[in-house]
Amino acid sequence: MRSRITILIIAVLFNSAFLSAQEKPVEKGLNAITKEAVQSQLEFLASDWTEGRETSTKGEFLAGDYIASMFKYLGLKPAGDMASGSVRFNPGQPAQRPKASRTYFQTIPFVETTGSESTLELIVKEGSSENKFIFNQDIDYRTYGGSVGKEFTASLIFAGYGLKIDELGINDFKGIDVKGKVVICVGGFPKEFSDKDSEVYKKLKLDDRESFWKLYQMRQETYKKLGAAAIIELPGYTRNNPSNYPFRYNSNIYEGDKPLTNNSLHLSLPADSLSVSATTISVSAKISNELIKAIGINVSDFQKNYKIGNKPASKEIKGVFVHFRNTIKTRTVNGRNVLGMIEGENPNEVIVIGAHYDHVGMYNGYIWNGSDDNASGTVGVMTIAKAIIASGVKPKKTIIFAAWTGEEKGLFGSTYFVDKYKNKQELVLNLNFDMISRKPEKDSVGFKTGMDYTEAYPLLKELVDKANADYKLDLTVDFRPSKRPQAGTDFSPFAEKDIPIYGFDAAFTADYHGPFDHTDKADYDLMTKIIKAGYLTVFEIANMEKKLEPVKQ
Repeated sequence: MRSRITILIIAVLFNSAFLSAQEKPVEKGLNAITKEAVQSQLEFLASDWTEGRETSTKGEFLAGDYIASMFKYLGLKPAGDMASGSVRFNPGQPAQRPKASRTYFQTIPFVETTGSESTLELIVKEGSSENKFIFNQDIDYRTYGGSVGKEFTASLIFAGYGLKIDELGINDFKGIDVKGKVVICVGGFPKEFSDKDSEVYKKLKLDDRESFWKLYQMRQETYKKLGAAAIIELPGYTRNNPSNYPFRYNSNIYEGDKPLTNNSLHLSLPADSLSVSATTISVSAKISNELIKAIGINVSDFQKNYKIGNKPASKEIKGVFVHFRNTIKTRTVNGRNVLGMIEGENPNEVIVIGAHYDHVGMYNGYIWNGSDDNASGTVGVMTIAKAIIASGVKPKKTIIFAAWTGEEKGLFGSTYFVDKYKNKQELVLNLNFDMISRKPEKDSVGFKTGMDYTEAYPLLKELVDKANADYKLDLTVDFRPSKRPQAGTDFSPFAEKDIPIYGFDAAFTADYHGPFDHTDKADYDLMTKIIKAGYLTVFEIANMEKKLEPVKQ
């Protein structure tokens, strides 16, 4: 009897060892991606200890140290700045300088705006007379953007909705020059953008708030590229947010004596040229109505009659000028990208897997934990690093794992990395994760995710489809190909340099940039599946013998 049991035990052990030997490297990595591993990382990264991870604050530095320690624990090589210790002096011996070594941190010296003062004047000329109206900051108007004080007197241009979308044939700037001028535009978007049956809605896939946010970001970039001095949207706001409102009993999330808003730090990247972004000026109804009169339009009628394909209503506004002056107080503060690396056989082909780990901080006793945005994506980066190491395979291509800072301030961390990378031709692909842990509030399809990708690389879609089918991930993927994907997320700086990208996201919920984006709302099954899809595709690409090449359109 004993001999039979012994034989049985040996057979079981042999069979187990045999099956283990048969397990493919890609599957070894896949098995390292577990719901427990994902949850444990998220629960610390989005905890109160990291204080909302606002760029340049203690909370962000704590989160950065945690990510770096995870990279080191997993076995990634540091891929950040070079650092050397202080010179050592020993009596009777020459000074010894420690050997320089690479760190896990890429330090970015941000410019923080600590205060500003401004004046706004509206100048109306009629014949030989000139009327000048002087307005009060934070009562009649508010300003946003800019780290450099400036002063200008500029003429005004009305530019419709301020849209330039070549693929739809929309160009509200046709026939007008806005460089150095104040652009007046109608806020929001044309009614066709909200019509589910319209071609525009279908082409741009405008089915959630995130898609409209991307349009807004694109519009801001257009103003910058065209060189506008300032932007004013119509109609203006009709009330201020008072600071002495005693009760907020009708609020579904907060009661207190101040509006619930985070006191966000205003940061910008240091510039080596005087390329100043357009100042956004939010005006009161009083100023707005004066501008509407000068343009000679009825905003409601304009919105009703606007049709894509019609001749733009854009025009120069005669006899009206804006004089604007502001002074800005600044100081320098540091933030950090966290960078780790797995060296491949080819150091000249580099895949960057990234996500931003910063969020918007804390204020007035509330912490904006940013579990979904974007501790979830950061966990995706760390977990794929764990899986690649667990596979036991040295990849053909080198992989850099990046946790970006400053995304919430303007994609600063990823922009800085791309701008400072010496040989950009080495960067063959960027995989990005941003907000991957939440389902839509009314989800009828199960595990839904969206994927932006560079349309000249259809292999990216094919690999995701294959991974989804082969490993039964059950993801419903909304593929969003475009020539040069642009959005308010960290693949944009790569796409701008024509580096192919693909990026995953999930739902855009009511908790977005609110203080209740907590880990208890995370869907760990969805999150784990999205991370697995990212791992399986990047593993395939990283181990391809050939270079990732575009398909001619």
